[in-house]
Amino acid sequence: MTRIALVTGGTRGIGAAIAKALADAGHQVIATYQGNDEAASAFSRDTGIPARKWDVTDFDACQSEVAAIEQEFGGIDVLVNNAGITRDGMLHKMGIDDWEAVIQTNLTSAFNMTRAVINGMRDRGFGRIIQISSINGQKGQMGQANYAAAKAGLIGFTKSVAQENARKGVTANVIAPGYVGTDMVAAVPENVLEKIIGQIPVSRLGQVEEIGAAVVYLAGDAAGFVTGSTLSINGGQYMS
Repeated sequence: MTRIALVTGGTRGIGAAIAKALADAGHQVIATYQGNDEAASAFSRDTGIPARKWDVTDFDACQSEVAAIEQEFGGIDVLVNNAGITRDGMLHKMGIDDWEAVIQTNLTSAFNMTRAVINGMRDRGFGRIIQISSINGQKGQMGQANYAAAKAGLIGFTKSVAQENARKGVTANVIAPGYVGTDMVAAVPENVLEKIIGQIPVSRLGQVEEIGAAVVYLAGDAAGFVTGSTLSINGGQYMS
């Protein structure tokens, strides 16, 4: 059954892998992005997945852009809140701008987007809401008080959304990836990367396709009894 899936931050990295996996599974996928027009154009050209540009921290923009997508493609059945940024720094040196930018992009955007689709999902009696959190939202991380707070906030937010909407056929779940072989991780100095991998029991980085496969499962009918859960995909680096 073809369903409409919307992936925020869906034209690069983990988001692009998620969008591709959903498309390969037969969904009509739309990806959002905010800044990199060149990467988004290349992504759409290579995959055939349309990309829409807007700022997911803007509540009104999310409302209007989601309405436009639903007018063109139909009601959104699957929402993947993947958009995120980092502005790392030790708390005693962190400025308010870096705090607010990460909280707005990584957490408030999930509220904005979920609020834009939730009534339609409830009315249709089906919905899949999937947040992309992080291992560092589960265990914390030095230099990432803003990022860890936002990613932890997604978990609490999702548990509430799951409880509120279960009887309407809408599930809400979290995926918390560990260190995955994205371009950002590949840019880490080799000696640092070796130390990171040394802390992972399976002795390797995750693959973006592994995250995509998990999203496909949670988006499908087979996961209808899974809601309010956090799926840790971290190679055993952190077990909760």
